[in-house]
Formats: sequence, structure tokens, C-alpha cells
Amino acid sequence: MNVGPANIYWFLGLSGSGKTTLSRAVAEQLRARGRDCFVLDGDLLRGGLCADLDYSDEGRKENLRRAGELAMLASAQNFVCLCAFITPYQSTRERLRERLGTLFHEIYIKCPIEVCMERDPKQNYRKARQGRIVGYTGVDAPYEPPVDPNLCVETDLLSIEASVQLITEYILHTLPAKEGS
Repeated sequence: MNVGPANIYWFLGLSGSGKTTLSRAVAEQLRARGRDCFVLDGDLLRGGLCADLDYSDEGRKENLRRAGELAMLASAQNFVCLCAFITPYQSTRERLRERLGTLFHEIYIKCPIEVCMERDPKQNYRKARQGRIVGYTGVDAPYEPPVDPNLCVETDLLSIEASVQLITEYILHTLPAKEGS
């Protein structure tokens, strides 16, 4: 059993940067090492708990507030929380850090928008450029890169495997020790 609440690792970056892929792969690595994990993904939350929210600034802020509260509840049950959300505004990240305190670790999944547009797994950049999606982060809605993330992973320069290893090592280094260790 872990001592106290587990940490919350907030994977943030543009759509297509690798947040979901990396958070899932890191969870597998942590589980293999005996750590209980809870993965929160922005798309999944939007399809359920936050389906009532739009993509306005207020809707985005409320979506992330709910995600932060859910992460805090899971953390209190000793689940290492891996949260994958675009989180476009510095002010929102500051509010999360204030609310979650020392449990909150910001992991910036950095990737140039040109590379994210090439990847475009959901074809949303293409739709936004065609005007079929309005207010899409990185196209016609702003993305403010983090000022001082705890970890920055450049997915256009690192392989998935190297990125997973870097993040996993960071997390293992920052997690509270397990009882009996």
C-alpha cells in the first residue's frame, strides 16, 4: 500500500502530440512495477462525465476542473493518476496546481503543430482548417505552452519507447515510497 495520496501527472500538449499514447503506455509500465494507476483521458471524459459541456473557454475550464477533482479523488485512494488533456491555458494549469498542490506534476508533451497536423489521428486539424470545426486549439483557438513544466518530452525528437522510459523514470523518482520498501 502506498503512503498517503498518490501523485497526479498531468500530460498536456496539442492534439496529436502523444498524450494519450504515452499515458497509456506509462500506465502499463507502472502497473508492471506494482503501482495502481488511473488514466484520465480528455476524449473519454468528454464522452461521458463532461458530455454536457461545450468547447467555449468556460466549457473547457469546467471540463478541466472536473478532471482535476476526479484525479484528486483517485489520488486519495492511492491511484497514480495519469491525466491526458490539451489544457491550453496557463491560467487553468495554475488553478489546477493551486487546487491539487504538491500532488500535481505537469508533463508537457511538446510537439510542433506541423507534426501534430501530419499525425492528425482524429482528422480534427483537417476539419478545423476546412471550417467544419470552430475554436480548435492550435488552429483558431490559442494554445499557451507551459511556463515551467516539471518535465518536457519532445515527441517529434524521441521515439515512443524513449518517451515512455523518460516519463516512467520521472514518475518513479517522484512517487512516495511504498510501505515495506
